[in-house]
Amino acid sequence: MATLVTSLLHRLGGPLAVLAAMTVNPAQASLNWNWSYSGDGITADGRFITDDTPDALGFYLITSITGTRNGTAITALQPTGTPIPGNEPFAVDNLVGLDGPQLTHNGFGYAIAGGTYANPFFADFLDPARYLEFFSAPPFTGGSGTEDSELPISFSATLTTIPEPGTWTLVFIGFCMLGAASRDIRSTQHPYSPRRARYGIERPSTSTPAAL
Repeated sequence: MATLVTSLLHRLGGPLAVLAAMTVNPAQASLNWNWSYSGDGITADGRFITDDTPDALGFYLITSITGTRNGTAITALQPTGTPIPGNEPFAVDNLVGLDGPQLTHNGFGYAIAGGTYANPFFADFLDPARYLEFFSAPPFTGGSGTEDSELPISFSATLTTIPEPGTWTLVFIGFCMLGAASRDIRSTQHPYSPRRARYGIERPSTSTPAAL
Protein backbone atom coordinates (compact mmCIF):
# COMPACT_ATOMS: atom_id res chain seq x y z
CA MET A 1 0.00 0.00 0.00
CA ALA A 2 2.79 2.43 0.89
CA THR A 3 4.44 1.75 -2.45
CA LEU A 4 1.17 2.39 -4.28
CA VAL A 5 0.61 5.68 -2.45
CA THR A 6 4.18 6.80 -3.16
CA SER A 7 3.77 5.93 -6.82
CA LEU A 8 0.44 7.75 -6.98
CA LEU A 9 1.84 10.93 -5.48
CA HIS A 10 4.87 10.77 -7.74
CA ARG A 11 2.82 10.33 -10.90
CA LEU A 12 0.12 12.83 -9.99
CA GLY A 13 2.55 15.47 -8.77
CA GLY A 14 2.56 17.31 -12.08
CA PRO A 15 -1.22 17.33 -12.65
CA LEU A 16 -1.89 18.25 -9.04
CA ALA A 17 0.55 21.12 -9.33
CA VAL A 18 -1.31 22.36 -12.40
CA LEU A 19 -4.64 22.27 -10.57
CA ALA A 20 -3.13 23.97 -7.53
CA ALA A 21 -1.67 26.72 -9.69
CA MET A 22 -5.07 27.32 -11.30
CA THR A 23 -6.62 27.60 -7.86
CA VAL A 24 -4.03 29.97 -6.44
CA ASN A 25 -3.42 31.97 -9.64
CA PRO A 26 -6.63 31.81 -11.71
CA ALA A 27 -6.42 32.81 -15.35
CA GLN A 28 -8.72 35.76 -14.89
CA ALA A 29 -7.54 39.14 -13.59
CA SER A 30 -10.98 40.68 -13.23
CA LEU A 31 -14.18 40.32 -11.21
CA ASN A 32 -17.80 40.35 -12.33
CA TRP A 33 -20.55 42.13 -10.40
CA ASN A 34 -24.29 42.61 -10.58
CA TRP A 35 -25.41 46.11 -9.62
CA SER A 36 -28.71 47.92 -9.30
CA TYR A 37 -30.27 51.02 -7.82
CA SER A 38 -33.66 52.63 -7.68
CA GLY A 39 -35.31 55.84 -6.55
CA ASP A 40 -38.26 58.07 -7.34
CA GLY A 41 -38.80 57.47 -11.06
CA ILE A 42 -35.41 55.73 -11.40
CA THR A 43 -34.58 52.08 -12.03
CA ALA A 44 -31.11 51.05 -13.17
CA ASP A 45 -29.27 47.74 -13.19
CA GLY A 46 -26.56 45.81 -15.00
CA ARG A 47 -23.09 44.37 -14.63
CA PHE A 48 -19.65 45.69 -13.76
CA ILE A 49 -16.23 44.29 -14.54
CA THR A 50 -13.57 45.42 -12.06
CA ASP A 51 -9.92 44.83 -11.31
CA ASP A 52 -9.44 41.84 -9.04
CA THR A 53 -7.38 43.66 -6.40
CA PRO A 54 -8.92 46.28 -4.07
CA ASP A 55 -7.20 49.49 -3.05
CA ALA A 56 -6.15 50.28 0.52
CA LEU A 57 -9.75 51.15 1.43
CA GLY A 58 -11.24 47.99 -0.08
CA PHE A 59 -12.60 49.52 -3.29
CA TYR A 60 -12.31 47.89 -6.72
CA LEU A 61 -11.81 49.89 -9.92
CA ILE A 62 -14.66 49.52 -12.41
CA THR A 63 -13.28 48.96 -15.91
CA SER A 64 -16.48 48.13 -17.81
CA ILE A 65 -20.22 48.56 -17.40
CA THR A 66 -23.35 47.23 -19.10
CA GLY A 67 -27.02 47.60 -18.26
CA THR A 68 -30.00 49.90 -18.57
CA ARG A 69 -31.46 52.95 -16.88
CA ASN A 70 -35.22 53.26 -17.07
CA GLY A 71 -35.18 50.78 -19.94
CA THR A 72 -32.57 52.67 -21.99
CA ALA A 73 -29.23 51.03 -22.71
CA ILE A 74 -26.04 52.14 -21.00
CA THR A 75 -23.46 52.74 -23.72
CA ALA A 76 -20.17 53.54 -21.97
CA LEU A 77 -18.36 53.99 -18.67
CA GLN A 78 -17.32 57.57 -17.92
CA PRO A 79 -13.50 57.73 -17.97
CA THR A 80 -12.03 57.68 -14.46
CA GLY A 81 -10.96 61.11 -13.25
CA THR A 82 -13.42 63.04 -15.43
CA PRO A 83 -16.91 64.42 -14.67
CA ILE A 84 -19.98 63.40 -16.62
CA PRO A 85 -21.05 66.24 -18.94
CA GLY A 86 -23.18 68.72 -17.05
CA ASN A 87 -21.74 67.85 -13.64
CA GLU A 88 -18.44 69.69 -13.78
CA PRO A 89 -16.13 69.78 -11.87
CA PHE A 90 -17.11 66.61 -9.96
CA ALA A 91 -14.93 63.85 -11.42
CA VAL A 92 -15.89 60.19 -10.96
CA ASP A 93 -13.46 57.61 -9.54
CA ASN A 94 -15.40 54.51 -10.72
CA LEU A 95 -14.86 52.61 -7.48
CA VAL A 96 -17.12 50.00 -5.89
CA GLY A 97 -16.76 48.05 -2.64
CA LEU A 98 -18.15 44.87 -1.15
CA ASP A 99 -19.26 46.48 2.10
CA GLY A 100 -21.32 49.59 2.69
CA PRO A 101 -21.02 52.28 1.76
CA GLN A 102 -20.23 50.63 -1.56
CA LEU A 103 -19.55 53.87 -3.45
CA THR A 104 -17.35 56.87 -2.66
CA HIS A 105 -18.50 60.49 -2.69
CA ASN A 106 -17.21 60.62 -6.29
CA GLY A 107 -19.09 57.53 -7.48
CA PHE A 108 -19.13 56.09 -10.97
CA GLY A 109 -20.47 57.58 -14.17
CA TYR A 110 -21.90 56.28 -17.41
CA ALA A 111 -23.38 57.39 -20.71
CA ILE A 112 -26.89 56.42 -21.79
CA ALA A 113 -28.25 55.99 -25.30
CA GLY A 114 -29.85 59.26 -26.37
CA GLY A 115 -27.04 61.44 -25.04
CA THR A 116 -27.79 61.57 -21.31
CA TYR A 117 -25.49 60.69 -18.39
CA ALA A 118 -25.75 59.47 -14.80
CA ASN A 119 -23.43 59.60 -11.79
CA PRO A 120 -24.47 57.55 -8.74
CA PHE A 121 -22.41 58.32 -5.61
CA PHE A 122 -22.46 58.19 -1.81
CA ALA A 123 -23.01 61.60 -0.25
CA ASP A 124 -21.01 61.10 2.95
CA PHE A 125 -20.96 64.88 3.42
CA LEU A 126 -24.73 64.96 4.12
CA ASP A 127 -26.43 64.25 7.43
CA PRO A 128 -27.67 61.60 7.22
CA ALA A 129 -25.30 60.26 4.57
CA ARG A 130 -27.05 58.61 1.64
CA TYR A 131 -26.75 57.48 -1.96
CA LEU A 132 -27.67 59.97 -4.67
CA GLU A 133 -27.80 59.91 -8.45
CA PHE A 134 -26.94 62.98 -10.51
CA PHE A 135 -28.59 62.78 -13.93
CA SER A 136 -27.73 65.18 -16.73
CA ALA A 137 -29.25 65.78 -20.14
CA PRO A 138 -28.25 68.10 -23.00
CA PRO A 139 -27.68 70.93 -23.45
CA PHE A 140 -24.69 70.74 -21.11
CA THR A 141 -24.00 74.29 -20.01
CA GLY A 142 -21.84 73.61 -16.96
CA GLY A 143 -24.81 73.95 -14.64
CA SER A 144 -28.07 72.14 -13.95
CA GLY A 145 -30.37 71.96 -16.94
CA THR A 146 -34.12 71.68 -16.95
CA GLU A 147 -33.98 67.86 -17.16
CA ASP A 148 -31.10 67.45 -14.72
CA SER A 149 -31.81 65.92 -11.34
CA GLU A 150 -30.10 64.80 -8.14
CA LEU A 151 -32.27 62.30 -6.28
CA PRO A 152 -31.88 59.79 -3.42
CA ILE A 153 -31.43 56.18 -4.48
CA SER A 154 -30.98 52.75 -2.93
CA PHE A 155 -27.81 51.14 -4.33
CA SER A 156 -26.50 47.56 -4.23
CA ALA A 157 -23.64 45.68 -5.92
CA THR A 158 -22.93 41.96 -5.56
CA LEU A 159 -19.83 40.04 -6.60
CA THR A 160 -20.74 37.22 -8.99
CA THR A 161 -17.43 36.17 -10.54
CA ILE A 162 -17.25 32.74 -12.21
CA PRO A 163 -14.24 31.22 -13.99
CA GLU A 164 -13.72 32.59 -17.47
CA PRO A 165 -13.59 30.17 -20.46
CA GLY A 166 -9.79 30.04 -20.29
CA THR A 167 -9.97 28.88 -16.67
CA TRP A 168 -12.44 26.09 -17.52
CA THR A 169 -10.10 24.94 -20.30
CA LEU A 170 -7.20 24.69 -17.85
CA VAL A 171 -9.36 22.79 -15.35
CA PHE A 172 -10.40 20.33 -18.08
CA ILE A 173 -6.77 19.80 -19.12
CA GLY A 174 -5.79 19.24 -15.49
CA PHE A 175 -8.44 16.56 -14.96
CA CYS A 176 -7.45 14.86 -18.22
CA MET A 177 -3.89 14.72 -16.90
CA LEU A 178 -5.13 13.23 -13.63
CA GLY A 179 -7.13 10.59 -15.50
CA ALA A 180 -4.21 9.64 -17.73
CA ALA A 181 -1.87 9.33 -14.76
CA SER A 182 -4.30 7.17 -12.80
CA ARG A 183 -4.81 4.82 -15.79
CA ASP A 184 -1.04 4.53 -16.15
CA ILE A 185 -0.75 3.55 -12.50
CA ARG A 186 -3.44 0.89 -12.82
CA SER A 187 -1.75 -0.56 -15.90
CA THR A 188 1.53 -1.04 -14.01
CA GLN A 189 -0.02 -2.84 -11.02
CA HIS A 190 -0.13 -6.65 -10.91
CA PRO A 191 -3.73 -7.87 -11.39
CA TYR A 192 -3.50 -10.05 -8.28
CA SER A 193 -4.07 -8.49 -4.86
CA PRO A 194 -5.01 -9.73 -1.36
CA ARG A 195 -8.53 -8.37 -1.92
CA ARG A 196 -8.92 -10.57 -5.01
CA ALA A 197 -7.76 -13.57 -2.98
CA ARG A 198 -10.34 -12.74 -0.30
CA TYR A 199 -13.09 -13.36 -2.82
CA GLY A 200 -11.64 -16.67 -3.99
CA ILE A 201 -9.93 -15.38 -7.13
CA GLU A 202 -6.81 -17.40 -7.67
CA ARG A 203 -3.41 -15.86 -8.30
CA PRO A 204 -2.76 -15.99 -12.04
CA SER A 205 -0.14 -18.49 -13.07
CA THR A 206 3.25 -17.10 -14.04
CA SER A 207 4.51 -20.34 -15.62
CA THR A 208 4.93 -20.64 -19.36
CA PRO A 209 2.29 -22.92 -20.86
CA ALA A 210 3.68 -26.14 -22.34
CA ALA A 211 4.00 -26.27 -26.08
CA LEU A 212 1.40 -28.40 -27.82
